[in-house]
Amino acid sequence: MGETATLALKEWESFYVIVGSSAGALAGLQFVVLTLILDSGVVRGSGETISAFGSPNVVHFCAALLVAAICSAPWHSLGPLGVVVALCGVCGFVYSILVLRRALLQNDYKPVLEDWIWHEVLPMLAYAALIAAGLLFAPLPVDALFIVGGAALLLVFVGIHNAWDTVMYITVARVREQKAAAAATQAMESGPRTASLSAAVRHTDPSGAPKE
Repeated sequence: MGETATLALKEWESFYVIVGSSAGALAGLQFVVLTLILDSGVVRGSGETISAFGSPNVVHFCAALLVAAICSAPWHSLGPLGVVVALCGVCGFVYSILVLRRALLQNDYKPVLEDWIWHEVLPMLAYAALIAAGLLFAPLPVDALFIVGGAALLLVFVGIHNAWDTVMYITVARVREQKAAAAATQAMESGPRTASLSAAVRHTDPSGAPKE
Protein backbone atom coordinates (compact mmCIF):
# COMPACT_ATOMS: atom_id res chain seq x y z
CA MET A 1 0.00 0.00 0.00
CA GLY A 2 2.87 2.36 0.78
CA GLU A 3 4.46 1.83 -2.62
CA THR A 4 1.12 2.35 -4.35
CA ALA A 5 0.57 5.64 -2.52
CA THR A 6 4.05 6.85 -3.39
CA LEU A 7 3.63 6.05 -7.08
CA ALA A 8 0.16 7.62 -7.21
CA LEU A 9 1.36 10.87 -5.66
CA LYS A 10 4.58 10.99 -7.66
CA GLU A 11 2.58 11.15 -10.90
CA TRP A 12 1.00 14.40 -9.62
CA GLU A 13 4.27 15.94 -8.48
CA SER A 14 4.71 18.33 -11.45
CA PHE A 15 1.04 19.35 -11.30
CA TYR A 16 1.24 20.40 -7.66
CA VAL A 17 4.53 22.19 -8.21
CA ILE A 18 2.81 24.36 -10.84
CA VAL A 19 -0.41 24.89 -8.87
CA GLY A 20 1.35 25.49 -5.56
CA SER A 21 3.91 27.95 -6.90
CA SER A 22 1.21 29.83 -8.84
CA ALA A 23 -1.07 30.03 -5.81
CA GLY A 24 1.76 31.30 -3.62
CA ALA A 25 2.77 34.00 -6.10
CA LEU A 26 -0.83 35.09 -6.67
CA ALA A 27 -1.47 35.26 -2.92
CA GLY A 28 1.36 37.78 -2.69
CA LEU A 29 -0.06 39.80 -5.56
CA GLN A 30 -3.43 39.90 -3.83
CA PHE A 31 -1.90 42.08 -1.13
CA VAL A 32 -1.08 44.55 -3.90
CA VAL A 33 -4.73 44.48 -4.98
CA LEU A 34 -5.93 45.14 -1.42
CA THR A 35 -3.46 48.01 -1.13
CA LEU A 36 -4.82 49.42 -4.38
CA ILE A 37 -8.34 49.22 -2.96
CA LEU A 38 -7.39 51.16 0.16
CA ASP A 39 -5.20 53.74 -1.61
CA SER A 40 -7.52 54.41 -4.52
CA GLY A 41 -10.00 56.39 -2.42
CA VAL A 42 -12.71 55.36 -4.89
CA VAL A 43 -13.98 52.25 -3.16
CA ARG A 44 -14.80 53.16 0.41
CA GLY A 45 -16.02 49.78 1.54
CA SER A 46 -16.54 48.71 5.10
CA GLY A 47 -14.74 45.87 6.80
CA GLU A 48 -17.62 43.53 5.98
CA THR A 49 -17.35 44.34 2.27
CA ILE A 50 -13.60 43.73 2.13
CA SER A 51 -14.03 40.55 4.16
CA ALA A 52 -16.68 39.36 1.72
CA PHE A 53 -15.05 40.25 -1.61
CA GLY A 54 -11.35 40.88 -0.97
CA SER A 55 -9.92 38.72 1.79
CA PRO A 56 -11.43 35.41 0.54
CA ASN A 57 -9.19 35.56 -2.54
CA VAL A 58 -6.11 35.30 -0.31
CA VAL A 59 -7.72 32.39 1.53
CA HIS A 60 -8.47 30.56 -1.74
CA PHE A 61 -4.90 30.98 -2.96
CA CYS A 62 -3.54 29.82 0.39
CA ALA A 63 -5.93 26.84 0.38
CA ALA A 64 -4.68 25.78 -3.06
CA LEU A 65 -1.09 26.18 -1.86
CA LEU A 66 -1.86 24.14 1.27
CA VAL A 67 -3.47 21.33 -0.73
CA ALA A 68 -0.48 21.27 -3.09
CA ALA A 69 1.91 21.08 -0.13
CA ILE A 70 -0.13 18.32 1.55
CA CYS A 71 -0.26 16.22 -1.60
CA SER A 72 3.47 16.73 -2.16
CA ALA A 73 4.35 15.40 1.31
CA PRO A 74 5.93 11.92 1.54
CA TRP A 75 2.84 9.99 2.60
CA HIS A 76 3.23 6.24 3.17
CA SER A 77 -0.51 5.58 2.83
CA LEU A 78 -3.46 7.40 1.29
CA GLY A 79 -5.74 7.07 4.32
CA PRO A 80 -4.19 9.86 6.42
CA LEU A 81 -3.86 11.98 3.31
CA GLY A 82 -7.58 11.64 2.72
CA VAL A 83 -8.36 12.70 6.29
CA VAL A 84 -6.20 15.83 6.03
CA VAL A 85 -7.67 16.79 2.64
CA ALA A 86 -11.21 16.32 3.97
CA LEU A 87 -10.42 18.53 6.98
CA CYS A 88 -9.13 21.24 4.63
CA GLY A 89 -12.37 20.99 2.69
CA VAL A 90 -14.48 21.27 5.84
CA CYS A 91 -12.59 24.35 7.03
CA GLY A 92 -12.89 25.96 3.61
CA PHE A 93 -16.60 25.20 3.34
CA VAL A 94 -17.30 26.69 6.77
CA TYR A 95 -15.30 29.76 5.83
CA SER A 96 -17.32 30.09 2.61
CA ILE A 97 -20.52 30.13 4.67
CA LEU A 98 -19.08 32.96 6.77
CA VAL A 99 -18.17 34.83 3.59
CA LEU A 100 -21.74 34.41 2.32
CA ARG A 101 -23.06 35.84 5.58
CA ARG A 102 -20.76 38.86 5.30
CA ALA A 103 -21.81 39.43 1.70
CA LEU A 104 -25.46 39.46 2.75
CA LEU A 105 -24.84 41.83 5.67
CA GLN A 106 -22.73 44.45 3.87
CA ASN A 107 -24.47 47.43 2.24
CA ASP A 108 -21.64 49.04 0.26
CA TYR A 109 -21.96 46.91 -2.87
CA LYS A 110 -24.89 45.09 -4.43
CA PRO A 111 -23.64 41.79 -5.92
CA VAL A 112 -24.94 40.60 -9.27
CA LEU A 113 -25.38 36.99 -10.41
CA GLU A 114 -21.78 36.72 -11.61
CA ASP A 115 -20.55 37.82 -8.17
CA TRP A 116 -22.62 35.18 -6.39
CA ILE A 117 -21.29 32.49 -8.73
CA TRP A 118 -17.60 33.37 -8.48
CA HIS A 119 -17.46 34.54 -4.87
CA GLU A 120 -19.83 32.03 -3.28
CA VAL A 121 -20.94 29.07 -5.43
CA LEU A 122 -17.64 28.03 -7.02
CA PRO A 123 -15.55 28.26 -3.82
CA MET A 124 -18.16 26.18 -1.96
CA LEU A 125 -18.09 23.67 -4.81
CA ALA A 126 -14.30 23.44 -4.65
CA TYR A 127 -14.23 22.88 -0.88
CA ALA A 128 -17.09 20.37 -1.09
CA ALA A 129 -15.06 18.52 -3.74
CA LEU A 130 -12.13 18.35 -1.32
CA ILE A 131 -14.39 16.80 1.32
CA ALA A 132 -15.68 14.24 -1.17
CA ALA A 133 -12.16 13.47 -2.38
CA GLY A 134 -10.95 12.93 1.18
CA LEU A 135 -13.69 10.34 1.71
CA LEU A 136 -12.86 8.62 -1.59
CA PHE A 137 -9.12 8.19 -1.02
CA ALA A 138 -9.48 4.73 0.51
CA PRO A 139 -11.87 3.11 -2.02
CA LEU A 140 -11.02 5.15 -5.17
CA PRO A 141 -7.58 6.76 -4.80
CA VAL A 142 -7.10 7.55 -8.49
CA ASP A 143 -10.45 9.33 -8.78
CA ALA A 144 -9.83 11.12 -5.50
CA LEU A 145 -6.52 12.51 -6.74
CA PHE A 146 -8.20 13.89 -9.87
CA ILE A 147 -10.91 15.51 -7.76
CA VAL A 148 -8.33 17.11 -5.46
CA GLY A 149 -6.36 18.42 -8.44
CA GLY A 150 -9.48 19.87 -10.03
CA ALA A 151 -10.58 21.52 -6.77
CA ALA A 152 -7.15 23.10 -6.20
CA LEU A 153 -7.06 24.41 -9.76
CA LEU A 154 -10.60 25.78 -9.41
CA LEU A 155 -9.59 27.71 -6.29
CA VAL A 156 -6.71 29.29 -8.20
CA PHE A 157 -9.00 30.27 -11.10
CA VAL A 158 -11.57 31.70 -8.69
CA GLY A 159 -8.93 33.82 -7.00
CA ILE A 160 -7.59 35.08 -10.34
CA HIS A 161 -11.05 36.00 -11.63
CA ASN A 162 -12.10 37.75 -8.42
CA ALA A 163 -8.85 39.71 -8.14
CA TRP A 164 -9.09 40.84 -11.78
CA ASP A 165 -12.75 41.73 -11.33
CA THR A 166 -11.84 43.86 -8.31
CA VAL A 167 -9.12 45.71 -10.22
CA MET A 168 -11.46 46.39 -13.15
CA TYR A 169 -14.18 47.64 -10.79
CA ILE A 170 -11.73 50.04 -9.14
CA THR A 171 -10.46 51.24 -12.53
CA VAL A 172 -13.96 51.93 -13.88
CA ALA A 173 -15.02 53.62 -10.64
CA ARG A 174 -11.91 55.81 -10.70
CA VAL A 175 -12.54 56.86 -14.32
CA ARG A 176 -16.15 57.74 -13.48
CA GLU A 177 -15.07 59.77 -10.48
CA GLN A 178 -12.47 61.63 -12.53
CA LYS A 179 -15.05 62.42 -15.22
CA ALA A 180 -17.52 63.64 -12.60
CA ALA A 181 -14.86 65.84 -11.00
CA ALA A 182 -13.88 67.26 -14.40
CA ALA A 183 -17.52 68.00 -15.23
CA ALA A 184 -18.02 69.72 -11.86
CA THR A 185 -14.89 71.82 -12.36
CA GLN A 186 -15.98 72.80 -15.85
CA ALA A 187 -19.41 73.79 -14.56
CA MET A 188 -17.87 75.94 -11.85
CA GLU A 189 -15.57 77.66 -14.35
CA SER A 190 -18.34 78.26 -16.89
CA GLY A 191 -20.62 79.76 -14.25
CA PRO A 192 -18.64 83.02 -13.71
CA ARG A 193 -18.09 83.36 -17.45
CA THR A 194 -21.82 83.13 -18.12
CA ALA A 195 -22.54 85.67 -15.39
CA SER A 196 -19.96 88.11 -16.83
CA LEU A 197 -21.40 87.72 -20.32
CA SER A 198 -24.93 88.35 -19.06
CA ALA A 199 -23.79 91.49 -17.24
CA ALA A 200 -22.09 92.77 -20.38
CA VAL A 201 -25.25 92.20 -22.42
CA ARG A 202 -27.36 94.10 -19.90
CA HIS A 203 -25.05 97.10 -20.13
CA THR A 204 -25.08 97.26 -23.93
CA ASP A 205 -27.85 98.90 -26.02
CA PRO A 206 -29.24 97.31 -29.22
CA SER A 207 -26.86 99.36 -31.39
CA GLY A 208 -23.90 97.77 -29.65
CA ALA A 209 -22.77 100.90 -27.82
CA PRO A 210 -22.18 100.53 -24.12
CA LYS A 211 -24.79 102.10 -21.91
CA GLU A 212 -23.77 105.05 -19.73
